[in-house]
Amino acid sequence: MNRSDVAYLVVETFTQNEYGVMIPSTTKHKVYVDVASANQQEWFEGGRNGLNPQYRFTMFTFDYHNEKIIEYKGTQYTIYRTYIKNIDEIELYVELRKGNE
Repeated sequence: MNRSDVAYLVVETFTQNEYGVMIPSTTKHKVYVDVASANQQEWFEGGRNGLNPQYRFTMFTFDYHNEKIIEYKGTQYTIYRTYIKNIDEIELYVELRKGNE
């Protein structure tokens, strides 16, 4: 598999300031991925369920730690489904949601 594309898995954490307000902060870590468009069946089924499938990212399983957001080419996508292909590879299915743009 060709993992020549770079994406960033985004982790959002919250810390409480002195006034009790939760302040979000994000950290990113670089991963190498193979990118493909969501196939026709994924797009159709996703649309029926209110999703807007965009891409399928394939990457090493050990790089993924249940993150909910992936950034690719400056755009953040929400991970709505994962599929473990084999012991070494996982597929992330993503959509573009309002608020991610």
